[in-house]
Amino acid sequence: MITTVDYHTGGEPFRIVTGGVPDIPGATVLERRSATDGVDHVRRLLCHEPRGHADMYGCFLVPPDDPGAHLGVLFWHKDGYSTACRHGTIALAVHAVQEGLVAADPDGVTDVVIDVPSGRVTARVARAGGRVTGVTFRSVPSWVIARGVEVAGVSLDVSYGGAIYASLPAAAVGLSVEREHLPALIAHGRRIKAALKDHPAARHPGDERLSGIYGVIFHDELSADGNALHQRNVTVFADGEVDRSPCGSGTAARVALLATDHGDGVTLTHDSVIGTRFTARVAGRTAEGIVPEIDGMAYRTGRHTFDLDPADPLGTGFVLR
Repeated sequence: MITTVDYHTGGEPFRIVTGGVPDIPGATVLERRSATDGVDHVRRLLCHEPRGHADMYGCFLVPPDDPGAHLGVLFWHKDGYSTACRHGTIALAVHAVQEGLVAADPDGVTDVVIDVPSGRVTARVARAGGRVTGVTFRSVPSWVIARGVEVAGVSLDVSYGGAIYASLPAAAVGLSVEREHLPALIAHGRRIKAALKDHPAARHPGDERLSGIYGVIFHDELSADGNALHQRNVTVFADGEVDRSPCGSGTAARVALLATDHGDGVTLTHDSVIGTRFTARVAGRTAEGIVPEIDGMAYRTGRHTFDLDPADPLGTGFVLR
């Protein structure tokens, strides 16, 4: 019997497992990401059909790396475990306040500090009258890895925002970020990601465990007023999954690119393929890169108890894509 609380952030699902999971060994969250064999059947059960779907997302809660954080988290999807998930960070921060995991002022701002595989992030949860009204999180340092990479017949940029992303205009593949173009954008995303598999730009400079292109971001320019930019994007991540939200870690990676072109005063209004929105800016700099700050909101969609009938021939489920 496994219990969850489910949210969506900008339309992207996030399933938080609250009970029924064995302990995951490791001294840090990043170490635990490599020690999930004992719980991977739970990921499959909750993510695969018939209990989930090919674009499902969720997490296991784990202890933080040290007492400086409130929570630790391992993010998962149908293909495995990611190094970052900022839409999930927003949902988890709302959950921590709503469920009383972190004491919060009913009329004020509360910091929720979370250890994720790519580092420590802080989400500031605003409440008014006891209701959560918004979340602003500061991501891990983000930076540009490579510009103008020529691969798979396109020119693209690669940047890091907790995970490594390739970015290019949707027009570069003759498309725009529209729902009717999703099948073609998914196909291009898979093709581009495969072509970058062994490319030097796919390597994290400090920790090989964070290497690999996680997603491909296709974007449209909607407007620009000085350093205030408005873009629409769709992120194709893992093996052809589509982010319904504007993609939090992808937004961090985009801001790192835009700051090199427009300076640290740049702001980004980032819309998703379904019309939901994050807003982002540069909150500061470290020796590694910029510190992106991103605004969003998550909403609880349900509480669930899942079972696995030992006689069920489908077991932990299946995916059709």
